[in-house]
Amino acid sequence: MVGPARPQFVLFGSSIVQFSFKEEGWGAILAEIYSRKADIVVRGYSGWNSRRAVQVLDQVFPKDAAVQPSLVIVYFGGNDALDPYPGGFGPHVPLPEYTENMRRIGLHLKSLSEKTRVIFLSVPPVNEEMIVECDKKHETCRLYSEACLGVCRELGLKGVDLWNAIQQKPDWMTTCFLDGTHFTKEGSKMVAKEILKVLREAEWEPSLHWKELPTEFDEDSPYYPVRPEMV
Repeated sequence: MVGPARPQFVLFGSSIVQFSFKEEGWGAILAEIYSRKADIVVRGYSGWNSRRAVQVLDQVFPKDAAVQPSLVIVYFGGNDALDPYPGGFGPHVPLPEYTENMRRIGLHLKSLSEKTRVIFLSVPPVNEEMIVECDKKHETCRLYSEACLGVCRELGLKGVDLWNAIQQKPDWMTTCFLDGTHFTKEGSKMVAKEILKVLREAEWEPSLHWKELPTEFDEDSPYYPVRPEMV
């Protein structure tokens, strides 16, 4: 742990989170915006589903930690929504189980501290024509997105409706995805924009919007480069 202490924002999820600093991703966008204001911590695990996430909740977010995160942004569901493989193998999780897993994740995170805030990202749409390594259906993703947002309403959590937000862009199918599932730079911009909208509008005390957080060591320093007009 290094100081001074800053608010800690944890990104928790599957490959959408693990890769969020690639291709000018949404995690990198948030880290730049919150530079000198909050620490962005990535806990992303490619290939994971909500079932695996529930198994390690106590390890990733121990309740007895000395410092608890100010914000946790959660994304699971894209792998859960994959079509099941023969024999039951693979990352698919049936919709009722996915809903219960997300409920358990939300309840656990809410219990960490009175000041820990939670945002769930719902399952985004997909471009089926671009997907070559797995079998994921656009309509199935809608169902998992709705289930995620339903949990948010039930538990009083903030949710980002990526399913509808991404599709507001007329050319989303060709500009928002690298492979039909993972985000391009343009797609990540839309994700970051929706997250920042939630942070701006949330009536949280204290506010976690970047404009409301103090900038670390923002006082004037005699060691700053001298501007010509100051000589």
